[in-house]
Amino acid sequence: MWDFLLDVNVVDGPFIVVMYGLSALVAIYLLGREASGSWVLTAIVLIIVGAMVGAGVLWAAVYVLNWFGGPVTDAAWFWIPAVFAGVFIAIWNLWFTRWWRKLVALLAIPIFALTAVFGINAAYGLNPTLGSMLNASTLRAIDPEAPDPNEADPVDPLYLTWLAPAGMPAKGAIGTVEGGIPNTNSGFPARAAQIYLPPAALVDDAPRLPLVIMMMGQPGNPDASFIAGVLDEYAAHHNGLAPIALVIDQLGDPADDPMCLNTERGNVETYVMGDVVPWALQELNVLRGRQFWTVAGYSNGGECAAYFGTKYFETFGNLLALSPDEFPGAEHSDEVLNTIFAGDQLAYDAVKPANMMAARAPYPDTMAIFTVGADDSGFGPGTQRLADAAALAGMQTTFFAVPDADHGASGLKGGLRKGFEVLYPRLGLAAPPAA
Repeated sequence: MWDFLLDVNVVDGPFIVVMYGLSALVAIYLLGREASGSWVLTAIVLIIVGAMVGAGVLWAAVYVLNWFGGPVTDAAWFWIPAVFAGVFIAIWNLWFTRWWRKLVALLAIPIFALTAVFGINAAYGLNPTLGSMLNASTLRAIDPEAPDPNEADPVDPLYLTWLAPAGMPAKGAIGTVEGGIPNTNSGFPARAAQIYLPPAALVDDAPRLPLVIMMMGQPGNPDASFIAGVLDEYAAHHNGLAPIALVIDQLGDPADDPMCLNTERGNVETYVMGDVVPWALQELNVLRGRQFWTVAGYSNGGECAAYFGTKYFETFGNLLALSPDEFPGAEHSDEVLNTIFAGDQLAYDAVKPANMMAARAPYPDTMAIFTVGADDSGFGPGTQRLADAAALAGMQTTFFAVPDADHGASGLKGGLRKGFEVLYPRLGLAAPPAA
């Protein structure tokens, strides 16, 4: 029962249509309080004033308090004023009306608020189910096949040697990591990682495959569904071959931003490099060469990908940064400078990926891919600067603006598709492009 509810589609299924319809019906009922010119004028004033208050509150939250770390989707600029206008109408209906209209007015307030939440969530598209919105997964645990420690990486690329066996599944499997990833070295309270195993990993005598370690945005969950969907598309055209994708949690608490560093907010850097990487080497049937290891991330996780791919280039031969923050704490850099780095600007600058690239250049064999939605004005300039810095540092750099995409699911999925288009030959999963 509860799993069914948690799996309800809240982005483009019947649920969101019902919410929109319910809110519309309640609003019509409240607006029909009486048939008089004075009420029509009162309702117009309430709607205008409520919408202005809502727009003002959102403006302050975005541009003064910086609650969201940058610009918000256009949908928010519709829904927040709309919900405030609706609430003003509802409150007015509490006076000089019969008890049942008062009851509807009281119920209308949470209905309007929830509809706005679901509407904004649908615009971003990053939490497709009620469970993902509540950080409650219904996925089963997966116990991935461990590697043979005596087996060496093959000499020839997989696209030349792999033959898909009969009965191989058409799609990969996604689930949580059986038993979790121990945080022995870091003590970081990471939420459960999710793993995607492509079709080629689900057969007997499965080949060693490339590995992607990915991180999502903030607030957000370690959700492997987006990368799994894109990799299933590629696997369908490459005999079931795709990387194994491990989506880990770099936040602990989705309200916090530990910035992928070791700070008072948590030892994220040690978690990734001291816990996750050794665990993956020991527990996952993956290729060992650095050219087969990719660190990827979206938004906050994209900044982490740029950081780890730049600093730990001996582990990760590839980095894929999707709509990334430009550097740790970019949305509130003054606060980070004072609270995390005790005002030491040099120490803060030293962990910014662009500066690290310049200091550690050249990078003779690192592939760096940076993508951002073409309509993502908040993250576009910083992504471009990161790509420029990577190119100057000698990385094999790709910058791609996803057409008609913003900072939501459109930018994420479009970036993943472009990223793996570039990476597949590098990972030995497809022939190199013709010269």
